[in-house]
Amino acid sequence: MFASLGTWQWHRRAWKLDLIERVNSRIHAPPSPAPARAQWPAVNAETDEYRHVSLTGTYRFDKDTLVQAVTDLGGGYWVLTPLRTADGSEVLINRGFVPPGWRESVPAAPAGEVTVTGLLRMPEPAGGFLRKNVPSENLWYSRDVLAIAAARGLAGADVAPYFVDADARPGANAGANAIPGDAEALTGKAQSQDRDYPVGGLTVVQFPNNHMSYLLTWYALAIMSAVAGGFVIRLEMRKRPD
Repeated sequence: MFASLGTWQWHRRAWKLDLIERVNSRIHAPPSPAPARAQWPAVNAETDEYRHVSLTGTYRFDKDTLVQAVTDLGGGYWVLTPLRTADGSEVLINRGFVPPGWRESVPAAPAGEVTVTGLLRMPEPAGGFLRKNVPSENLWYSRDVLAIAAARGLAGADVAPYFVDADARPGANAGANAIPGDAEALTGKAQSQDRDYPVGGLTVVQFPNNHMSYLLTWYALAIMSAVAGGFVIRLEMRKRPD
């Protein structure tokens, strides 16, 4: 049984390494058009999350939503703003991070039509860690697209089933999105406090990969069990009369 578990972890490790490689290629690829309305039913985490996408539309700043966040810049909020595209679709854009002091005065982006690039992300309907969203009190701990859309009076059929983490604006003090090796990355690490808020490009890409240690543990237990079993059999054979 232990050997079977070790083999299973070996296959899981291969799957995880492949996933990391695929996501890495998506993040660093040139932006491609975000899924349009006709493609929404097929959007899913396995094939689409962390795709580098672009879309054009007009921000609706009167429907901003602040979602609590902990980032490499400290605690504060993500600023989610609907972007209305030419066909009437609404896509929630995470414009970036603002510290607590900016809660009542979130900066707006340029008015009029804009083109946004960023990483496609799937909704977070379960709430934050040990905390549920409370739309009635405008308290948000996760980026639940449908709940935010409903709270802001957006027509559900017009709202994309994903949101986009905007890239850092050109010249802003934030790094580009990245994913190193096999573990986690806090992208856009800051070195200066003089910032142009909201700060984009802070997507957390996290893929714990402990499968090697797990498989070594299971195989070690398999070997130990085999040795112990052999020892017991040897003792039993010695007890038998000649």
